[in-house]
Amino acid sequence: MAGAPGRPVPLITEQNEFFWTSGADGRLRIQECASCASLIHPPQPVCRYCRGHDLGVRTVSGRATLIGFTVNHRFAPPGLPPPYVVAQVALEEDPRVRLTTNAVECDPGQLALGMRMEVVFEPVDDDVWLPLFRPAADQGDPAPLPEDGPPPRSRPMATVDKFEDKVAITGIGSSRLGRRLMVQPLSLTVEACGAAVADAGLTLDDIDGLSTYPGAGAYGGFAEGGVTALESALGIRPSWYNGGGETFGPGGSLIAAMLAVAGGLARHVLCFRTVWESTYGELVKQGRIPAPSGSDPGWLKPFGAVSAAHTLAQNAQRHFHRYGTTRETLGWIALNQRANAALNPTAIYRDPMTMDDYLQARPITTPFGLYDCDVPCDGSVAVVVSAVDTARDLARPPVLVEAVGTQITERLEWDQSTLTHEPQVIGQSAHLWTRTSLRPADVDVAQLYDGFTFNCLSWIEALGFCGIGEAKDFLDGGKNIARDGVLPLNTHGGQLSHGRTHGMGLVHEAIVQLRGAAGVRQVPDARVAVVSSGGLTPSGVILLRTDT
Repeated sequence: MAGAPGRPVPLITEQNEFFWTSGADGRLRIQECASCASLIHPPQPVCRYCRGHDLGVRTVSGRATLIGFTVNHRFAPPGLPPPYVVAQVALEEDPRVRLTTNAVECDPGQLALGMRMEVVFEPVDDDVWLPLFRPAADQGDPAPLPEDGPPPRSRPMATVDKFEDKVAITGIGSSRLGRRLMVQPLSLTVEACGAAVADAGLTLDDIDGLSTYPGAGAYGGFAEGGVTALESALGIRPSWYNGGGETFGPGGSLIAAMLAVAGGLARHVLCFRTVWESTYGELVKQGRIPAPSGSDPGWLKPFGAVSAAHTLAQNAQRHFHRYGTTRETLGWIALNQRANAALNPTAIYRDPMTMDDYLQARPITTPFGLYDCDVPCDGSVAVVVSAVDTARDLARPPVLVEAVGTQITERLEWDQSTLTHEPQVIGQSAHLWTRTSLRPADVDVAQLYDGFTFNCLSWIEALGFCGIGEAKDFLDGGKNIARDGVLPLNTHGGQLSHGRTHGMGLVHEAIVQLRGAAGVRQVPDARVAVVSSGGLTPSGVILLRTDT
């Protein structure tokens, strides 16, 4: 069988060698716990079900159920010219085990959820074989899709004293925002941070903490160098600092800062988030900087699943299948954000958009089209988190923190997690409501993460603004999420039209709305706002309120 030259080759380790070399004899192998007979994927040093350590390898049938697929039109990774089909299958022996793969030897138009699939191996070098799947000859009736099952119960508050009561947001700032600004990303950070500190009525000498996401080491135009870069530029000498990717989503830097302030490690923490993906992509195209290479492609990229879009498109497909959601359902989110962006002079996309425009836009990866995806851009947003006992003496009325939601209840691996919603929204949303007496009906404005339209839909349902599976009716016509609706949504245009400021732009807009400073896009009498951050990766959600 011919190989696929140029495909990313998985990094072979002692832990995963049995899986990637299975194709040598054509028999698929999965890790097994000898104590409880559970299959485990990806391989681990301990069983997540019984916590046993007696682990081995089982040869399985290679038969599976098709539980998701997306036809990729946009991305062209090495060795995989589009279009190609990224798929997820659940193993017949244990449907909890899902493999990301490619559906091959079939017409994508004939694929259907619940189809029986069988493994066929493709070599990518002398030692590595990729397990691909094709429709089995004996189909029968479609198999039911696996159920997610009820998530674990949210943990109760560890103490009646809430750290949220000890902190406030006192300053916000943003840099220039645009496509291919071709400026040094750290200069955008400095610009936003200076604006946020001035907005709070502070000076840089008052700042004793720094917090960011994802910190130093990020690539692909995803950060400016983190705390190290900013401290080197400004010489702040913080008594506390934080930067890293394993936190509560892009807005996790704020929650970390709140904990530091509540714990007495700092009084005023400057939080910042900078992206320069648009310029980065242009510089790579011009050959002025190299594209990243050499990293372990993991369990997804060898199959062309190179974007979060490939995972979320399959979650959206399953939501469509189970609940009757349609592309038009997602379209109302995109149209809402565009209508709000038209009133925001800093938004990147401001031209009117119709449902026909949305539906006819070029496909990215089914069911997502161009306007289901956020807008890569260059920009920086900064927020000052202060001790509440200092906040009322500063330049602007403080915005108080009512509650946060951070609990993980779902699998973290993208293709092993929740099937019908964006993973890492359900647990965090449930956790939020355990930390406050307020309820969804008390929320005046929502700024919900919209890297893709489906992210936004998932947060709407998870937070309880409508029931699980009820988004089709809730979003129909767009009236409920308009600025004069029951849930004014992403009032600055969101990431879909304002620009991909990676969650922090949503925080900025929530503060603007609670201050009553949004001008023509202001939601009247906005006193409570919810802001969600991220998803797929660990995420977080914050409930904010005015001081009166």
